[in-house]
Amino acid sequence: MRFSFFIVFLILFSCAREPIPEMQSREGLPDQESWGVTIILSNEGLMRAKVKSGHLEKYNEKEFILLDRDVTVDFFDSKEIHTSVLTSTKAEVDESSNDMKAIGNVVAVSDSGITLYSETLTWNSKDEKLHTKDNIMITTLEKDTLYGVGFESDSDMKNWKILSPSGVTGREME
Repeated sequence: MRFSFFIVFLILFSCAREPIPEMQSREGLPDQESWGVTIILSNEGLMRAKVKSGHLEKYNEKEFILLDRDVTVDFFDSKEIHTSVLTSTKAEVDESSNDMKAIGNVVAVSDSGITLYSETLTWNSKDEKLHTKDNIMITTLEKDTLYGVGFESDSDMKNWKILSPSGVTGREME
């Protein structure tokens, strides 16, 4: 009798389920996550920007991408010729518009030699314009250093303006 009681006890004990721990909520977490990524932003089938980052978080419902590690963006003209490069600590991409905001230690260098420094810089993909309302510094090949608050430019940084400029130039007055 003891033996059969022991066998029944073993069977019941071995079939007992451990409680399943509660699963964490996915609320607020990314739907996808990738490392070492490259994203191509295009307009009518033509590459306009190539975005690289060490880490990406994609949020489907918000149509939002966060790039939060060593962001590099190469910009191209309508003939897919390289025009400028932008680096930043991180960037946010709105997937519905393809607009991108670079954040933290932003440096944009045009192939013509203009260099822009700022803490943020937004690229409007429809107009292909760069802009910020933050403090900026621009250096040129002619050794000019310009400062200001606010900046607007085309992606190749050929046509740009500082909204509230100040600075010095090494050029002689005519």
